[in-house]
Amino acid sequence: MGSQPRLLPAVAALLWGFLLPPTAAQEAILHASGNGRTSPSKDYCILYNPHWTALPSTLENATSISLMNLTTTPLCNVSDIPSAGIKDRAVVVQWGTCHFLEKARIAQTGGAEALLIANNSVQYPPSGNKSEFHDVKILIAFISHKDLKDMKQTLGNNITVKMYSPSWPNFDYTMVVIFAIAVFTVALGGYWSGLIELENLKAVTNTEDREMKKKEEYLTFSPLTVVIFVVICCVMMVLLYFFYKWLVYVMIAVFCIASATSLFNCLAALIHKIPYGQCKIVCRGKSVEVRLIFLSGLCIAIAVVWAVFRNEDRWAWILQDILGIAFCLNLIKTLKLPNFKSCVILLGLLLLYDVFFVFITPFITKNGESIMVELAAGPFGNNEKNDGNLVEATAQPSAPHEKLPVVIRVPKLIYFSVMSVCLMPVSILGFGDIIVPGLLVAYCRRFDIQAGSSVYYVSSTIAYAIGMILTFVVLVLMKKGQPALLYLVPCTLITASVVAWRRKEMKKFWKGSSYQMMNHLDYATNEENQVIPGEQANQQ
Repeated sequence: MGSQPRLLPAVAALLWGFLLPPTAAQEAILHASGNGRTSPSKDYCILYNPHWTALPSTLENATSISLMNLTTTPLCNVSDIPSAGIKDRAVVVQWGTCHFLEKARIAQTGGAEALLIANNSVQYPPSGNKSEFHDVKILIAFISHKDLKDMKQTLGNNITVKMYSPSWPNFDYTMVVIFAIAVFTVALGGYWSGLIELENLKAVTNTEDREMKKKEEYLTFSPLTVVIFVVICCVMMVLLYFFYKWLVYVMIAVFCIASATSLFNCLAALIHKIPYGQCKIVCRGKSVEVRLIFLSGLCIAIAVVWAVFRNEDRWAWILQDILGIAFCLNLIKTLKLPNFKSCVILLGLLLLYDVFFVFITPFITKNGESIMVELAAGPFGNNEKNDGNLVEATAQPSAPHEKLPVVIRVPKLIYFSVMSVCLMPVSILGFGDIIVPGLLVAYCRRFDIQAGSSVYYVSSTIAYAIGMILTFVVLVLMKKGQPALLYLVPCTLITASVVAWRRKEMKKFWKGSSYQMMNHLDYATNEENQVIPGEQANQQ
């Protein structure tokens, strides 16, 4: 497909790939009922901050509160409180005009029990942002305009509400699904990179021809390129934080193009193994297989459908995951780290990059939130960003602010619980948590091909799986999104180093097999038992 299409995934990787799972909003249930014995009742989803106010876990333990609709009043001054009073009521107000915590303070002054904020999309206040309103103690929750309108139409104007937050299941099956996707992608991408290396060695025996062939198949990252790559990632992170409103659409467009190309490359490799349906058409002296034309149309169609329905969270996540897996696979098998030295520099710098943007930036930003968490969650328009009051709920459909397509998403199973009224919460894993360790696994596989073994590839893949398990264990214990590279990088680098040291191949492993070129390859031997005889050429 030429050199430019191969560069496209790399260009996309320079723009993103290293975002981490955000801390999602805490969902709760608002059980609304009309007054009267035969009046209907209905459940609605609200979002709140559990660090500010605790809610009971069952409906039976929830307190009944009369609901008062003040959406026509800004509630920014004590004078906005109606003459009838709001004592012991749950007050519903519109978002805007003044700080929502100021509204809560006014409502508390009037004796209200809770404040519900109606907005176009359900949003919630992040933790650590209440220092100026430490005296506000009432419950603050967010409800969508759509649900509020449905509540009025269904139950009338005289409504009583109960709010509670059911406990989640102890076991989250989405961790198993994400673990399987991540390990499968890393293992397959690394193995595929090794197949390309083996085909290169079989295709040519001349050293110069072999090097030219490899440059066509791989985009090689030297140590200097790795440093430049990380610098560009940092610059893009800052630009996205300040210009998210515009750059998010650029990222979506790049993802569509890069993922469609990646999906084509992955499926085309499979189709080429099928000996049937190889009819071709000739156009301007070039022959093209008809099945590849249909395949390209299918890949473009999948990307377009995702782009159009990307905010339809009931099923669009499936397309995003398919495109994301293909994108990661294509990058792992295309980008080449020539030696372990480059792997250490890349993984080490990106580990520092993760730690800085997750743990250090909260001390720098005005609102005290991590830049990486905000970008992964999908920051919020200019007004909200300037005030730093809200973080958009990741599972909210038709949200007015787009989210970066940089994660594998798996919705949690909630259909058999009362939480089904809430939109699907999701577990997510950043592409970078797959691609970055995957590049090391791919290098280990290529080194195995040169050395005639499989120990580096197998051990690094197992180390990646252990790192993912460790990430999930810490996630469950701390109940907070974790920077996966913090656990994946040490697991994979230490394992690869120990294997090389035990096999007394650290010097060669550090410099890379590209420095030790072979002069001969025995084509008759089996791939699994491949041994590379002959003298090795001098180092480049």
